[in-house]
Amino acid sequence: MAAHEVRLGFWNVALNHKGPGLLLADLAKGTDATRGVTTTIAALEADVLVITGFDYDAGGLALAALNAALPAPYPHLAALRPNTGIPSGFDLDGNDRSDEARDAIAYGRFPGEGGMAILSRLPIDPAHGTDHSALLWRDLPGADLPPMPEGAADVLRLSSTGHHDTALTLPDGRLLHLLTWHASTPAFDGPEDRNGKRNHDETAFWLHLLNSPQAPQPPFVLIGQANTDPEKGDGNPAAIRALLADPRLADPLPGDTVNFGGSIGPLRVAYILPSAGITITAAGHAPAPPGARHHPIWVEITP
Repeated sequence: MAAHEVRLGFWNVALNHKGPGLLLADLAKGTDATRGVTTTIAALEADVLVITGFDYDAGGLALAALNAALPAPYPHLAALRPNTGIPSGFDLDGNDRSDEARDAIAYGRFPGEGGMAILSRLPIDPAHGTDHSALLWRDLPGADLPPMPEGAADVLRLSSTGHHDTALTLPDGRLLHLLTWHASTPAFDGPEDRNGKRNHDETAFWLHLLNSPQAPQPPFVLIGQANTDPEKGDGNPAAIRALLADPRLADPLPGDTVNFGGSIGPLRVAYILPSAGITITAAGHAPAPPGARHHPIWVEITP
């Protein structure tokens, strides 16, 4: 890594499992899927990599195992606890049960399914980071809440996977803030459009934050999966279009990042958006392992 040049990467590794501990077991065995992920991460050569679709465990054991399998392990790791699988206590999907994956604070077959993590060659400064993931959906200004059982709004958080501001220390001592999220899919619901409304509001959160006293000072980078294409596919694209048009952000990497096949086809759902003033020296889409839908993306910056 040059003195001030940083390669940022993002990838939905899609290693969600059906139960806790199964990801760690697969990493220990070295399955085809986990080997494909480690090979792809190594080839990406990112100085800082944000991954999603990676099951969370409180001890960070799965993330440590993934890192240990890399030819050049990262010195700094952060497993970001998601809201997935946390019981809400409510029948959110209206099928007279309150104990299913769709009734959780965010969809999940167990607490921690499909979390986010950061692997970094830059030191992580926890004292200057902020976790916004506990924000109630109703407390987002302009929130578009769907119908829900009485009392559910008192516990239902906005973030499905999470909204995190993670501070990294640059070689010159300044901080680089990573604003990370993985929004809910805007599909797989009913006429109430719960997933679609939540997907939009999860991205709209960043517009609210950037206009608030809690906004991080530049340099910062929005990096994650909005799960919405600005031009095609399901979902309300208003929030992602507003982010892409915001003069405080740059958009160096247009183009599709996933191919769902069938009638859906390729979409742009993943984004790396550096703050204005950051010098962008290169950007690209990296190859994905065979059978993977999501492609890694990367941007080289000089903050």
